[in-house]
Amino acid sequence: MNKKSLISLLKNRDYILFQIGMFISRSGTFMQDVAVNWQLYQLTKSPLSLGILGLAKFIPVLIFSMISGITADVFSRKKIIFIVQVFAIFNALALAILTISGKITPFLIYLLVGLEAGLYSFEMPARQSILPNIVKKEDFSLAVNINNIFYSSSNFIGPAISGFIIAFSGVQSVYLINAFSFLSVIMALIFMRPIVKTLEKQPVFNLDSIKEGIKFVFKTPLIYSSMLIDFLGTFFASATTLMPIFAVDILKVGPKELGFLYAAPSIGAIIAGLFFPFINKIKSKGKLLVFSICFFGLNTIFFALSKNLYLSLIFIGLSGAGDMISTIIRNVIRQLNTPDHLRGRMTAVNMVFYTGGPQLGETEAGIAANLIGTPLSVAFGGIATIIATIYIAVKTPQLLNYKDSN
Repeated sequence: MNKKSLISLLKNRDYILFQIGMFISRSGTFMQDVAVNWQLYQLTKSPLSLGILGLAKFIPVLIFSMISGITADVFSRKKIIFIVQVFAIFNALALAILTISGKITPFLIYLLVGLEAGLYSFEMPARQSILPNIVKKEDFSLAVNINNIFYSSSNFIGPAISGFIIAFSGVQSVYLINAFSFLSVIMALIFMRPIVKTLEKQPVFNLDSIKEGIKFVFKTPLIYSSMLIDFLGTFFASATTLMPIFAVDILKVGPKELGFLYAAPSIGAIIAGLFFPFINKIKSKGKLLVFSICFFGLNTIFFALSKNLYLSLIFIGLSGAGDMISTIIRNVIRQLNTPDHLRGRMTAVNMVFYTGGPQLGETEAGIAANLIGTPLSVAFGGIATIIATIYIAVKTPQLLNYKDSN
């Protein structure tokens, strides 16, 4: 591990505040994701309804992505994140109130989840673009690794806690906790210093600026290939939305075990993140990226075919480890190869790939599970992920041969 970078980050007040605030908020968000999936499946008993949930999350992102990207480049990224947290509180409270009153329906769940996704489409470009503004370039790789460890930790803690809370006090309690969790980000932003952008030129909020961001991405093979490989991997191998089916119908367990199934990928991701400083010594980052995604796909196949809870937890945990390594590499490649004045727009384009893959993948998985069964749909997805990854890597030598410049 780079001790100099670690010491630098530990002394970086804004970075620490932001990480703590986001950790608490993400934990609440991941708790809510489990609650929404569980509640929807209890209401409908339909794999297809879970697939539609993915579509409800993706459509708002697709609609707002380009606007949100230029918004993050033109306006204060800190203020954008602040405003999103305020609206997210009301969204979570609406889910809680409708559940408590007994007026919740699948349609209202889709509507509120869609609104949350719309808010997320503005928050993500601002949040990801802000990181290079608050850490030094030489500390950035370690900062991304720590960020992903925190992300995976919240993705472990949130679902694990959520399963127990659902079992003992219902999904409405989860929604209320999530509403309060957004206050942590608001408080962090209040105590952070003003964020200074390092713009080569000042972007303008217009159609030409949006086009400029799109052109940059698709004229840079290193960036668009990493986005495409991310999209296809998460599209084909998305099993998250089908977890209630694996828990109830295949593994014959309840909401507590469901929480552990959701949390297992994050355990693998945390372990991979802790070892990443050693893995990071491998200079051939392109080949490491391809290997890690294929490893993710392979363990997804094993998970799909398992009928034992403990084996399922191991396989889905290993898939999380592969995903963690590839995520760090992709983020570093994209952020460090994008000028600051284009970073919000690049992130917005990536958001379509990053969220479109798993969300459309949830829809695909729901339809496939309805037609050929849940295990086969996920297993075929893992196979398709490996094939697609190898194909893109071969067709894009800039990505396959990418090496660490440090």
